[in-house]
Amino acid sequence: MKFRRRRREQVEINLASLIDVVFILLLFFVVSTTFTRETRMQVDLPEAASGTPPEQSELKQLEVVISADGTFSLNGQALIKNDLDNLMAALQKESGGDNSLPLTISADAKTSHQSVITAMDAAGKLGFAHLRITTVETQAAP
Repeated sequence: MKFRRRRREQVEINLASLIDVVFILLLFFVVSTTFTRETRMQVDLPEAASGTPPEQSELKQLEVVISADGTFSLNGQALIKNDLDNLMAALQKESGGDNSLPLTISADAKTSHQSVITAMDAAGKLGFAHLRITTVETQAAP
């Protein structure tokens, strides 16, 4: 008896559907990727080795003091309103447009975080690059 061999069908992988899936994934990643950079403010944090203050330079300095209730004072003069626009106008007037002056922010321990951020935002919008945040060394109990 002679058996006839069946002819085998050629097995092929359909690449069209594979290519479609790869293009859909590529399209998904391109559409979902964001290319925007968030705006950031560069802050150089100081390191305190001792409790002695740095030498006072002859340059004009700006100091924003924020009290516990959130009122702003610029170089010892209290501001009338405690909002961002008023603080920016006072900083602009006091600095004379020179944003290379060092700006120091001093806040009470019980000051709200929002008041400190408002002062930092005003400094950032005006382009102040030398920003300092002062701290007070706690006294050790005897």
